[in-house]
Amino acid sequence: MTMIGRNWAAAIGLTLMTAACGESDTDAATAATPIKRIPLPQNEFIPVKIEATIDELVAKINKSSIQPMQISVLLKSLNDFFAPIATGANRAMGELGVSERVTGNVLGSTNASADQEQLMKLQTAQIKQMVEEGAEGIAITPFGEGNVAALDEAIAEGIPVVTLDTDLVSSKRAIYVGILSASAGAKAGNTLLEMLPEGPGTVLIHGWADPSWVDGVDRTNGARDALEDAGYNVLVHQSIYDDEARDVEVMKGKIEDADPPVVGLMGMFTDSYRCVLAADAVGAPDLPIVAFDFAPQTADYMRQGRIKATHVQRQYYEGYLAPYIVYGIKSIGLDATKKILAPHLVEGNQFDLGVDVVRSNKVDAYIDFLDEIGAEQ
Repeated sequence: MTMIGRNWAAAIGLTLMTAACGESDTDAATAATPIKRIPLPQNEFIPVKIEATIDELVAKINKSSIQPMQISVLLKSLNDFFAPIATGANRAMGELGVSERVTGNVLGSTNASADQEQLMKLQTAQIKQMVEEGAEGIAITPFGEGNVAALDEAIAEGIPVVTLDTDLVSSKRAIYVGILSASAGAKAGNTLLEMLPEGPGTVLIHGWADPSWVDGVDRTNGARDALEDAGYNVLVHQSIYDDEARDVEVMKGKIEDADPPVVGLMGMFTDSYRCVLAADAVGAPDLPIVAFDFAPQTADYMRQGRIKATHVQRQYYEGYLAPYIVYGIKSIGLDATKKILAPHLVEGNQFDLGVDVVRSNKVDAYIDFLDEIGAEQ
């Protein structure tokens, strides 16, 4: 097995059959099985508008002639945050495969010990390998700008590329699918505003200020702008991700020194739950706290009523949409695909998935929903 092979694995070893050998394109179109989506259970957390858009895209594809296509879905990982993306992608690939339209695999890194630079190089090599092996479409959660050249080379050969979770605006990718960080941050800020006492007051954001992570800065600034526009003073604390004790100690000092006093806290990432620890450290357990993502600690504090709400990314839909968008580009064309996706597109090519706002009294209902769609986190 090559170095690439050792560090990348197929999510479920998915290999899907295309139309039988020997059929002409016309015969295949006539015999094509319509795409049938696997229905999800009815649930209050189902994004109805996104589901309707997917149905519209599938209906349009079903009216077109069959266009067999090999798609590669390349994920940063198959575990943790990325596991629901893999679930969604595999489900969509399976539906497209049963209808004899798509072959391909969902692949992710298994080398958890490698650093970011190593993983970026591995993914770049994987992109080139997939193109050599006949990939006609790529969906990818990229590691960063180091992937741009390889993706643009693929695009120059007529291979459509869809980015997931992290956008590469400097590339020639066709469409990005995921949250838009600034608007997601603003939504979280507005959730906290509902819980704050009338100003003046200070809100401490456990967020990100280092410009090396643009999405982290944008999400933090989106929340800050919403709170400042409402008249609150905002302190941004840069998460000390790898040292929880130090992280909480620094937040404690900022809360104690704040003038006007802190009236609420907000966490922007998986380590949001540390806001609870900081509030406890200053003896202020009643401060309203709003979080982001759905770490187990966050869910536990929500059950206790300490975190009032969290904002969860829709990773399952990132993965599920990607193969359909890539195949739609081949089947009905990029412009027709964008026309269907238009209600969700920002700047013409960014599909804004939004976030699920989960209140503390709904935490277990939301976990049940994730279990039902196979998107546990």
